[in-house]
Amino acid sequence: MKLPVLKYIAIATFSLFVISCNDNDDNMSEMDNQFAGVYEQKDQMGRPAVNTVFVSSASKNAFNTTVPSQQGAAFQSMFQTNLMGLSPAFANAGDKNALGLDAASFTGLLATDVLNVSLDGKTTFFDGTNVLTGRALADDVITVELLLIFGGEDFSENPTLSNDNVDANDKPFLTSFPYLASPW
Repeated sequence: MKLPVLKYIAIATFSLFVISCNDNDDNMSEMDNQFAGVYEQKDQMGRPAVNTVFVSSASKNAFNTTVPSQQGAAFQSMFQTNLMGLSPAFANAGDKNALGLDAASFTGLLATDVLNVSLDGKTTFFDGTNVLTGRALADDVITVELLLIFGGEDFSENPTLSNDNVDANDKPFLTSFPYLASPW
């Protein structure tokens, strides 16, 4: 279910981009008027499911409208409380995950909802070596998040909680732009 949702988001974004771009300068003032107004951030999903799991219902709007550089200070303690309540892998002080991060450090990373991008290495959510250096289409993002939350220091703890059992997209990715298969 996770990759089809991403597929629709990418298609909708691409469609908006294509509709918004044209070579006819005569329509620019009309197009500018369509985007006039005040805009407000409504959702953040740099790391899918993190917001859903770690932000309490009463704080969703505040989290979604907080600038990422301020999220850690505002929400890290909530993330840590929720992580320690959810995950047996972080039940004891000093417990660490496969990144070597304890609960406070890991939730500090998670509370800043941005997608990191490696400028000098492989872009991947996890490939067995590189972790959180970006995200490729085929990356199993939810399983990686579950492993980091429940899997302990070597991904072996809590195996029934550490995999969503969705291992691939329902359709193969294309080899050229837009790379996503057409929806069903």
